[in-house]
Amino acid sequence: MEKTNSEGTSGAANNDQRAETYYHGTKANLNTGDLIETGYSSNYGQRRKAAYVYLTATLDAATWGAELAQGEGRGRIYIVEPTGPIEDDPNLTDKKFPGNPTKSYRTRSPIRVVGEVADWQGHSPEQLNAMKEHLERLKQLGIEAIED
Repeated sequence: MEKTNSEGTSGAANNDQRAETYYHGTKANLNTGDLIETGYSSNYGQRRKAAYVYLTATLDAATWGAELAQGEGRGRIYIVEPTGPIEDDPNLTDKKFPGNPTKSYRTRSPIRVVGEVADWQGHSPEQLNAMKEHLERLKQLGIEAIED
């Protein structure tokens, strides 16, 4: 498997995705071996059907995903492996953060759950509230948090 940039070409520093551990934050209750696929409602913006599945190589970004996910129940962070090519997430890279410091990626291929991070620490209530307020402001301005 090869990690690709948004143009679909591999980057010199990104050609061995197996060297990374990837995470996916959600509220879905999943099991080892389950696939996370496109086609479900996004957790952000207008909640359109997701054309991509998102993953990250940082526990902090996965924590945000788990905390901000829609739905009932507690947030969960899964250790995942891509089943196909991945690319930098353009929703976070370059538009908001030059390069890819959050190590956030997306793929049209399923990602497989290979484990769960059982003991993770969430953000402070103040940080979480500030992020939720920011996302609400974007929504009121008609700015989509995820652009496919």
